[in-house]
Parts: sequence; structure tokens; C-alpha cells
Amino acid sequence: MPPPGDHVEPPSDEGETPIAAGAFSPWLREVQVAIRDRGEATVPCGACTACCTSSQFVHIGPDETDTLDRIPRALRFPAPGLPRGHVLLGYDERGHCPMLVDGACSIYDHRPRTCRTYDCRVFPATDVEVDDDAKRAIADRARRWRFEHPTARDRVEHEAVRAAARFLRDDPTLRAEGETPGPDPDPEVVRARVRALAPPPSNG
Repeated sequence: MPPPGDHVEPPSDEGETPIAAGAFSPWLREVQVAIRDRGEATVPCGACTACCTSSQFVHIGPDETDTLDRIPRALRFPAPGLPRGHVLLGYDERGHCPMLVDGACSIYDHRPRTCRTYDCRVFPATDVEVDDDAKRAIADRARRWRFEHPTARDRVEHEAVRAAARFLRDDPTLRAEGETPGPDPDPEVVRARVRALAPPPSNG
């Protein structure tokens, strides 16, 4: 998502034009660090606001006081199934985050942790399809990412992630009760898969 002040171009007709996602192994290390250390994902979003305009609920933890101070209480509601203090930020009638103003995040420097770690490159990394009409913009963006594999390690790790994701997706013993086989478009689930299956960072 572009920060406030960035010039936001109107949607283009790029369609399926590929977008460089970077080398796979360095990306994987960055994802691991961002999730483990509650850091930030470095995503070359450009003017893309797909994640902000796709009817997504954004989780905000009780420790994110800086964020909570900047989001009106009327826009937050308790997160189902989570302890008291965990809330969700919803979306407007268009499916847009209410903090998105003039095509940019109005609280960018104070945005929720969920937004800071969101990276739609996780979908092509795991071969997970986004099958939700409300999230078509994310699906379109995800399809355009192209990872590079300049070394054997990039290729091996990418295939390992894909294989593990297929295993987690297809094994009925690993699915939640009532979950059906097939792609899972939930980015939290996908990120958890990457964290669980990714090789540990090398010390070399």
C-alpha cells in the first residue's frame, strides 16, 4: 500500500504483465524474520492498494496501542475467538479499509501489525490460489508476481515450500473440522504455512 503523499497513478491496463518478486531465498528469509520478530514485510507495492480494497478484516492486538489510538473506536469490534482486547478493523460498503484516504493509508506510519507483515507474494510462493470474488484484486496481483531463482538454493527452497503447502492443503488430518480440500485464500493461514515449513535461516 502506498504511504500518504505518494503519487498514486490511476489503474493501468497492465493486465497480466509480470512483476518481479525478487529472488526466492532472500524473500523467504525476510518473511521468516518479519513473522518471528514482528517486523515488516518489504513489498514493492507501488501504487497497488489491492490488500486495502478487498473486503478484508484487519486484526489489531491489544499491545498495538499506537495503532489503536489512531483508529476511531466506532470502526473497531471484538475479534471473535480471541481474548479480550483483540479487535478487528472492518471495511466500508465498497470493501475498502476506512483508513484508506485518496488512495493511500492515512495512518501508514502507525498501521496495524497485520498490514506491516502482509505480503501477497506468499500466494505464488505456495501455489495457493485466491478464490474469492471480493479479493479479485489480490488474486490478480498475486498471479503477476514472478520469483527469480538465480541459485540452486532458490529453486530447491521454492519447490520445498510448494510441496509442503500441497501436503498441508491436501492431508485431511491437517485440516480444521469442516474445512474442505483445495486452495485456502486466508493470508494468515498461508503465512503460518510458510513459517512452519520454511527451512531455518543459514548461519553461513
